[in-house]
Amino acid sequence: MNITILGAGAWGTALAMSLADRHAVVLWGRDVEVMQAAQQQRENTTYLPGFHLPDSLVLSSDFAAAVAHAGADGLLLVATSLAGLRPLALQLKSYSIPNLVCLCKGFEVDTHLLPHQIVHEVLGSGIPAGALSGPSFAQEVARGLPCALAIASDDAALRERVVSAVHGSSMRIYSTDDLIGVEVGGAVKNILAIATGVIDGLGLGLNARAALITRGLAEITRLGVALGGHTETFMGLTGMGDLILTCTGDLSRNRKVGLGLAQGKKLAQIVSELGHVAEGVPCAKAVRQLAAERGIDMPITNAVAAVLFDGDSPLDMVNLLLARDPRAEAA
Repeated sequence: MNITILGAGAWGTALAMSLADRHAVVLWGRDVEVMQAAQQQRENTTYLPGFHLPDSLVLSSDFAAAVAHAGADGLLLVATSLAGLRPLALQLKSYSIPNLVCLCKGFEVDTHLLPHQIVHEVLGSGIPAGALSGPSFAQEVARGLPCALAIASDDAALRERVVSAVHGSSMRIYSTDDLIGVEVGGAVKNILAIATGVIDGLGLGLNARAALITRGLAEITRLGVALGGHTETFMGLTGMGDLILTCTGDLSRNRKVGLGLAQGKKLAQIVSELGHVAEGVPCAKAVRQLAAERGIDMPITNAVAAVLFDGDSPLDMVNLLLARDPRAEAA
């Protein structure tokens, strides 16, 4: 199958590597110098250093050629940051797009839209759209270590096409029609990972970490169901699974943000040191606003946003959460 991955960051590169031995894969990146260097060195030293790119993987900065490669029967996978999704979708307006699967996670800050909603707003609701998501660090995928993901779409044919293309080798793919639930889980877990990094950075212990992750899952579910997601989705790969990985894994960029905040670092310094996008930062702003508009109780998200944007200290965040009134667990 012809597969084009638009976005040559760590995750896009890792997935391209994983699929290149089974399919004709083109990996597109907008930075000409980065793509030329990766082509010459057969390594993406900017975003995924230390991994040899398969000889069969085609690297390109030619947008038109990359999109044309997918054709009518292939797959077009978008692996940009969420902030890059709308500009890329606008680029795609002049092309015939048979399908589009998003790998990016988050809520758009200004519109509070999920990835598939951005795609439909820009390109029209007639284009089959989906999300491929789940617990998956790029470095482990690049190493060929096992992982499991979920493809979500309300288009059954698109789900089947993604399963047929991606399932195999060390990667298992499950399918669901709960596109909203999958995208909400993938977005909000990054906010919870920042909170968990704060907890760990302050040395508050494993009990506190477990409590925060558990209550964080309740928070994700509360928002997701209110937006139309299915409760059972949040018990699966893109809910509980992705939450556990991102909150506890040392490779988690969002967890590193929380650790840096606990050390007293400024957000700008933390992001600069990461060298990559930490999607939980803009997502916290968007979700706080969305929850307030919808009247949805999201205390952890609100506390994280207060640290990121309002000048609260990490210890203020913890004290605010501990001072909340008792309540029924299922509420």
